[in-house]
Amino acid sequence: MASFQQYKTKTGYKWLFKIGVGTDPKTGKRKTTTRRGFKTKKEAAAAAAEFQKEIDNNNLVVRNEITFEDVFKEWWAVHLKTIKDSTQASKVSKFNKHILEKFGKMKIKSITKAYCQKVINRIAEDIDSVQDIKIQANLVFKYALRMDYITTNPMEYVVIPKNEKEFLSSEEDTRNYWEKDEIKLFLEKVREQLPHQDYVMFYILIFTGMRKGELLALEWKDVDLIERTINIKQTLFFKDGKEIFQTTKKYHSKRVVSIDDHTAQILKKWRTQQKELLLSNGITSEAKYVLIRDDMRPLRLAYPNDVLNRMIAKNKLHRITVHGLRHSHASVLFEAGASLKEVQARLGHKEIQTTMNIYTHVTKTAKEKTAETFKKYMEL
Repeated sequence: MASFQQYKTKTGYKWLFKIGVGTDPKTGKRKTTTRRGFKTKKEAAAAAAEFQKEIDNNNLVVRNEITFEDVFKEWWAVHLKTIKDSTQASKVSKFNKHILEKFGKMKIKSITKAYCQKVINRIAEDIDSVQDIKIQANLVFKYALRMDYITTNPMEYVVIPKNEKEFLSSEEDTRNYWEKDEIKLFLEKVREQLPHQDYVMFYILIFTGMRKGELLALEWKDVDLIERTINIKQTLFFKDGKEIFQTTKKYHSKRVVSIDDHTAQILKKWRTQQKELLLSNGITSEAKYVLIRDDMRPLRLAYPNDVLNRMIAKNKLHRITVHGLRHSHASVLFEAGASLKEVQARLGHKEIQTTMNIYTHVTKTAKEKTAETFKKYMEL
């Protein structure tokens, strides 16, 4: 909207107007221009109205030419300030690998529902996490809708195709957890074949249900061996080879986990051994973290994965991921009779549905116990 002002010249009084011409893309600040030399305010107002029409027409051309990548950059500049570094890296990777190559150079107003569906169908052939790709792309289209770059969101009604294997039944679902006997066997093999710190690492992951990043960021000051508790309040993330410590990802992730006597004893002995190992290397200062490298930095984030994969291959164990150790902890808790709410609190899940998803994959032993309970009841 234009503003008007009278000013004095050598020949008398004249009028000027100031009018906004958009936003500077680099600074985000509003840009204005000034036109002078009008004899009356009415003449200045008429000129301002004509100038506004030119601006509107130019903006219309610009909006018709704007690409998906242009909108993405604009949206990302705002969005990245609302998420953590680890989430930023993950999202950028998804856009670079799957979204920008398909939509980036296209004018956003020319992207159709049919094209979006075709892209999602193609991505679904390559990866299982196509739902998340749709969600991320949809955030950009929603932003474009809010900014009036488009009038409808072509991604909104895209359907996620089912993978062929979802229609096929299998004798046994792939399970990403170990049962009690498998856990015991694994820990025996680790004790026999790996350094003691690795044994401590896997033991704590299995017996507390901690996330990998939470354990690698765990400091000794947050371990209370008298009260037998672990205070989980941060997680580790690596960016460009540098350790970044973040508060745990959600409010419910900040929690105090109780540990049993045996776990407390393992940690107590490890603390003593850790000090002795450091002294043998001429280091007199105490370690800050429970698990460390030779230079006292936290372990690499990929280290548990690498060691677990080698142990599984070497000993021909049922294949699971490091996150599967967390599921193993939950499954054993359910088998032992723990409630959904108890497991939810221990694992730091914000939503009960997350815990229930694990519950649906309870161990074979638990399923057999259910059948046995029914059989015994019927015999009464």
